[in-house]
Amino acid sequence: MARVVLFGATGYTGRLTAEAMAAAGARPVLAGRDRARLEALATRLGGLPVAEADTARPASVRDLVGPGDVLVSTVGPFLTRGEPAVRAAVDAGATYLDATGEPPFLRRVFEEHGPRATGRCALIPAFGYDFVPGNLAGALALAAAGEPLVARVTVGYFVTGGGGFSSGTMASGAGLLLEPGFAWRGGKLRRERLARRVRAFPIGGRDWLGVTYGGSEHLALPRIAPGLRDVEVYLGWFGRRSRALQVFSAVGAPLARVPGARGLARAATGRLAGKTGQGPDADARRAGGSLIVAVASDAGGRELAQVRLRGPDPYTLTARLLTWGAQRAAASGVPGTGALGPVDAFGLDALQQGAAAAGLHRVEA
Repeated sequence: MARVVLFGATGYTGRLTAEAMAAAGARPVLAGRDRARLEALATRLGGLPVAEADTARPASVRDLVGPGDVLVSTVGPFLTRGEPAVRAAVDAGATYLDATGEPPFLRRVFEEHGPRATGRCALIPAFGYDFVPGNLAGALALAAAGEPLVARVTVGYFVTGGGGFSSGTMASGAGLLLEPGFAWRGGKLRRERLARRVRAFPIGGRDWLGVTYGGSEHLALPRIAPGLRDVEVYLGWFGRRSRALQVFSAVGAPLARVPGARGLARAATGRLAGKTGQGPDADARRAGGSLIVAVASDAGGRELAQVRLRGPDPYTLTARLLTWGAQRAAASGVPGTGALGPVDAFGLDALQQGAAAAGLHRVEA
């Protein structure tokens, strides 16, 4: 079995992932910039190996992996800190997974790093709550509807039970306010700002609102269904504040074109990211949950199929999915190379089994 390296192991998502990996019987190398914290975590988890690396010293990240290894990165915000890990994986010929939910970084992995990785290794970004469930639900909806008939897949991500966000999520989210997003529309990937559209999803007798967002579904689903004209991904985290976020996005769009504005936003993000390792406690996570909806429609807008998935809170789900993906890649490898979506990387049947092992199950619509 290949060696697994978890980079960012002492952050909030990294720590949960380290715990999930240890619980699954894996012995990953725990990597990060603070040796004392790494060793404390490694001791608590049964004496796991550790390695010191810092994104400010890219060579130290490159030294983490060799050919055939599996590198799992939870180091964020990915826009400011994610580049060294994906570069290290490509240079070494290592399989790469990460926990990003940041559209500009996700697109960079597919469009810039993916071609470099082709023929060398597999890059599988956003392998957590962002955006495995939507890819899985979308693929299942395509299969249920009969792929050639489907012109549009619409995905909605929702959380239940509250619980709040980690410090890393807050830092990443703040950094996206002025960054460009994207969507698959009219058979092409097009630039589109965050929250340009708002949609209501009727669930349980009421409307759940979501705002448009750039997920890996836009990049990955058209690969498995070339006839898709439109893919829409909605984040339903904001409830009734979705309309306000849409207005804020429209007002902020001209600001993003001001020279230096994005640089200032990223600098502010860097300060927010200084508070690492904070997030919902175990009780809050147990009280929370995930709900993902995918709707397949024909060219006239008629619904052909709907798939709903329920699972644990986003952070627990992310840790478990990264654990399954890393173990699967380490034991069996990944058939493809380049930048891959979840279905590309593992196949629909295996991905559905892995999601079930992570606690993500299909429920009646």
